[in-house]
Amino acid sequence: MNNNYSVLSAEIKNRIENDRKNGWQSPYKTNDENALRRNNDRDKASIIRPAYVRDIEKIIHLPIYNRYSDKTQVFSFFSNDDITRRSLHVQLVSRIARNIGSVLGLNLDLIEAIALGHDIGHTPFGHAGERFLSELYFENCGKYFNHNVHSVRVLDYIYKRNISLQTLDGILCHNGENEKEVYIPRKFSDFQDFDKRVQGCYFDGLCADLTPSTLEGCLVRVCDMIAYLGKDRQDAFKAKVISNEDVFSKNNIGIFNANIINNISVDIIENSYGKNEIRISSDIYSSLKTIKAENYKLIYKDDSVSKELDIIIKPMFSKVFYKLLSDLKAGDTSSLIFKHHINYIKENTKYYGSFDYMDNDYADIVIDFISAMTDDYFIDLYNYLFNENINLNKSYFN
Repeated sequence: MNNNYSVLSAEIKNRIENDRKNGWQSPYKTNDENALRRNNDRDKASIIRPAYVRDIEKIIHLPIYNRYSDKTQVFSFFSNDDITRRSLHVQLVSRIARNIGSVLGLNLDLIEAIALGHDIGHTPFGHAGERFLSELYFENCGKYFNHNVHSVRVLDYIYKRNISLQTLDGILCHNGENEKEVYIPRKFSDFQDFDKRVQGCYFDGLCADLTPSTLEGCLVRVCDMIAYLGKDRQDAFKAKVISNEDVFSKNNIGIFNANIINNISVDIIENSYGKNEIRISSDIYSSLKTIKAENYKLIYKDDSVSKELDIIIKPMFSKVFYKLLSDLKAGDTSSLIFKHHINYIKENTKYYGSFDYMDNDYADIVIDFISAMTDDYFIDLYNYLFNENINLNKSYFN
């Protein structure tokens, strides 16, 4: 195992220490007073609740935030309480990004808001569930489902929480699957431009070229990847998908979680301090790409991780989708899509301005419902709808 832990160079370390003595903050930090909302007459900042603190609290107090705790990351069929759920993932992204952002002199509240909200629209069963739902969405509406876009829809449209544009922009652009060596914020936009970008994503299957408008958003984007690369390797050992560390190639970052987090964080600080960009050095970037490629080959595409999802879960997604769509078209108010979804949204938006959620295309409503489900709820719903008794979790004792 690679036990190397990088440290900051003496030059950067001394510069940071001197800057801190003088109260320095990055000139590229996003300032609270620039927070822009759809309704700027509401949610005004105060001393105890600054602009992006309000966003954080709006996100964590949203009822469906609780569902993070039962949405799996990668290992959907493993009964092991130590394997990462999405709730831990968003906290790790926040922690890593805040650590780096603190040194870089950035807005830590904005970082936290983006990090905690970035997966709020994610499906059950990780990226496999996202892929299954996208196929159904395209089949019925000619649109693609991307969880980053749906996270914006959840916060901005469905639950109408008047989240700031800066936070929504960071959430939309957080794509941790598309790594870059340099992240340079794009020119800041208004809501009109933002809405065009969101709508465009429904017809772009990858939606991969989005760049955040803030340095904080750029940082969260790369930290999303830092947070899962090593953690997924830890989880792979717990799930016995990986039995020997020798399957991973040696590199200048390290093999496992602690090294990966520390060494990439140090490299980012070393190469980004005082700049209007988040930069990774060429050699670390090359190793990062290698780590990610190995994860795909050895973990994400392993049959025990991916095959059962395609064979078992994908058909279940289709059956649930079309059953709920049929209930909706029939106006069957006894269906759980009314009881557990439509009525739930009405109850949780009654203080946030009236709108008729039923004006949406019925396929959109079904997509909203399924994407909001936890893994266990989805299985329970399937068993309820089709009178089956499926239990997919592998025992602790296998």
